[in-house]
Amino acid sequence: MAYVDQSFSITDDDLMMDDFSYTIHNRPPIKEIALAVSLLVFGILVIVAGVFMSLYKVGGDHAHGVFFAILGSVLFIPGFYYTRIAYYAYKGYQGFSFSNIPPV
Repeated sequence: MAYVDQSFSITDDDLMMDDFSYTIHNRPPIKEIALAVSLLVFGILVIVAGVFMSLYKVGGDHAHGVFFAILGSVLFIPGFYYTRIAYYAYKGYQGFSFSNIPPV
């Protein structure tokens, strides 16, 4: 049988002491959510501008519009993803937390 040092073990009695209060801070990360929403909004605007440029050849030829639409989708995808996580965490859906949003 192996030797176990009892002086450094953590038991349930140690966790139930009144000296410590364990709280979970699940506050919304404001900067990260603002970045996600701004990526979403600017992505939508750039996609719309790219489609408009591509169809009516405003600001150059057809290729410029396609480039703007691709750039808008690159902005839109992470903005939509993290905005959706923030919304579901705010509503309290199971499996979604504000800690799933990476820090800026």
